[in-house]
Amino acid sequence: MTPHSPSPRSRRERPAKPALTRAGIVATAVELMRAEGLERVTMRRLAQELDTGPASLYVYVRNTAELHAAVLDELLGEVDLSPAPSAGDWRDRLARLLTSYVEVLFEHPALARSALVARPSGEHYLDLVEAVLALLAEGGAAPERAAWGLDLLLQYGTATAAEHSTRAESADAQRDREALTAVLDNSSPDRHPQITALGDDLIAGAGEARLAWGFQVLLSGIVTAPDPDTTPTPTPSADAGTGTGTGTGTGKNSAPDTDTAADTTP
Repeated sequence: MTPHSPSPRSRRERPAKPALTRAGIVATAVELMRAEGLERVTMRRLAQELDTGPASLYVYVRNTAELHAAVLDELLGEVDLSPAPSAGDWRDRLARLLTSYVEVLFEHPALARSALVARPSGEHYLDLVEAVLALLAEGGAAPERAAWGLDLLLQYGTATAAEHSTRAESADAQRDREALTAVLDNSSPDRHPQITALGDDLIAGAGEARLAWGFQVLLSGIVTAPDPDTTPTPTPSADAGTGTGTGTGTGKNSAPDTDTAADTTP
């Protein structure tokens, strides 16, 4: 007796797929990034994961750049903002907060590089900005200095994380460092007297110590530097520092925003 093939199942009998939401899309993108890396978080790959078509996602996310910015914002929720309301020296507390931000980016190398141009605008990003501004205000930074100083602090932290992530993924990182050390050690005292005089100091110190010192230098400068010229210009350069972009340094590198309404990333 020939077995009968199972009867086709009516679409009405199949369980309905969960409705798409922006929060659900971003949550799935974060899971995908943790499992496969940020490079795999594309609209097409995400649509496969959600069992839908890429076109359905554009209702909620404009393109891959916006998706990556949303992923970044979600992960910014891991930044430890507790130093902001706690007691103690405001500089040390702000340095701890910013170090936590850098450490979050360290955990996700590709995201650290993406953060140089990403533009998060969610609540976690705003919470980070609010905490930094509150500590700068506590330290006596004038409003204009705090606004521009925020940009410098986040740019420095983001660039440090991006640089670290690139070196960490390089198989030749140790070899490159040894080569640089050799070049510095063998520099000519006649042609490069300053390099010869400083010697090992140029590459001395742990990365954590250099990061902390860099934040302290920036904080000292923000408090004591002349007030910035905030006079608006008739034709501002493309994104030359708005205080609202990212890096998540806020006024991002003066490259124009080339996001398009449609995403062509495979």
